[in-house]
Amino acid sequence: MSEAKPIFTKDACPPISTPHAIYVSGQLPALADGTLPPGSIGYHASLCIQNISTILKKAGSDLSRVLKMTVFLTDMGDFKEVNEEYEKHFGKTKPARSCVAVKELPKGVKIEMECVALPHVPRVQSGLVSGLLGQSEH
Repeated sequence: MSEAKPIFTKDACPPISTPHAIYVSGQLPALADGTLPPGSIGYHASLCIQNISTILKKAGSDLSRVLKMTVFLTDMGDFKEVNEEYEKHFGKTKPARSCVAVKELPKGVKIEMECVALPHVPRVQSGLVSGLLGQSEH
C-alpha cells in the first residue's frame, strides 16, 4: 500500500496526497496573507476556489482534476450566488458536489470548501484518467 504524504504550502492548510488522490482540507475565504476580507458571498466563494486552486497547483494538479467538492454554507439562501461563482471556475465537466448547511464555521465565515482531486499522471496512464473524467485526450 502506498503511503500518504502531506504537502505543505505557505498560503494554505496542507493537503494530503496519495498516488491516487489529493485531499484538500476545508478552505476559508482568506487572502494569501490569511486575512478574511469583507465582501459578497460570491466573492468569498471565489476566494475559497482560488485557495483550492493554489493548493492543487502546488500539489501538481489543478481544478480540472477535482472529482468531488463539498461546500459548507451557514445560510442556504446564499446557494444561488455561490453557484453562479462556482460555474465560472469549472468547465463543462463539473465535479460531483455536495452543499451542506451548517450552523457556524471557523472564524465566523459564511462559506468553506473542501475537495478531492486526482494528481496528474504520466502520459501512459492519462487515457484511463481522461476516460474517467469524460475528457478527450486531444
